Amino acid sequence: MSEISSSAVDDRDLALAREGDDAAFNRLVAPLRRELHAHCYRMLGSVHDADDALQDALVRAWRGLARFEGRSSVRTWLHTIATRTCLDTIESRGKRALPVDLGPSSERAVIGDAPLTDVAWLGPYPDAGLSSGRAAPEARYEQREAVELAFVAALQHLPGNQRAALLMFEVLGFSAAEIAEAMGTSTASVNSALQRARRIVTEKVPDRSQQRTLRQLAHERVRAIVADFSTALERGDADSLLALLTEDVTWSMPPLPHWYRGVEAVMDFAVRVPLTSCGSWRHLPTSANGQPAVACYLRRDGETAHRAWAINVLTLHDGLIREITAFVGAEHFTAFGLPSELR
Repeated sequence: MSEISSSAVDDRDLALAREGDDAAFNRLVAPLRRELHAHCYRMLGSVHDADDALQDALVRAWRGLARFEGRSSVRTWLHTIATRTCLDTIESRGKRALPVDLGPSSERAVIGDAPLTDVAWLGPYPDAGLSSGRAAPEARYEQREAVELAFVAALQHLPGNQRAALLMFEVLGFSAAEIAEAMGTSTASVNSALQRARRIVTEKVPDRSQQRTLRQLAHERVRAIVADFSTALERGDADSLLALLTEDVTWSMPPLPHWYRGVEAVMDFAVRVPLTSCGSWRHLPTSANGQPAVACYLRRDGETAHRAWAINVLTLHDGLIREITAFVGAEHFTAFGLPSELR
């Protein structure tokens, strides 16, 4: 999204909002709400936390509107408030994790794996409506690229100030001086934080983004991969599933702690658990974190409906599935606008 300069702001709405007109304030915020929400998600790694942070930030903005002098754009002002709100959350809550962050992979299926409830888990992001263009001319990462799982997971390894500096510079296109003002620090400190953050993220993020991978695949091919993956699970077809996987495939299922790396371990898990012992599966195609995804519904023996079970985010490589990240929990489905059950 291009920078919205103060001269482009509807002066009448701004004046009305300062007088207490909440409808005028909502009109000012509306064009930026999606971008602000995505920024909060990148900072916090959770849609629920992003919802709360954005709501809190907008309340702070509303209460502080009289102090907004228009020297920066409304976009810059709101992102500054949202960033500070997220930093407060990070300070009190810490970072979010995936199973790969907690320990080594398992070589064989773990039967009866129990959720870890004392871990703050990374969650999926419903990316419908995200802009495919750049947030600002100076930004390095596209909006969709900057919500990919690998990138958001890498951000969780950064301290809050480094996370904020990297996102504001590389995704939102702010200058180091603007970031320093927003964070109440010096330009030199921002540049130092950027240097450290880039080094860590570069170590953890693949050279080829999913956006680049998807652009090199025909849309029909991506749809076919999603459909074939869903069909293989629904039919309990191990051979068809195997044909879709890379040799170094991984499968993880937060909040379950165990995860699997390599086609042998993944297929041992798949054959012993989802393909044979869970019940009946049905699936809906969706999109999460700028990547193809599958909403999985499970009907156990004796039940009449398939109930929301997990959002499976697929990471592709050379036309095959390289990572399956199954975010288990019916609570994820609401944010995606998906039904809680299928009959």
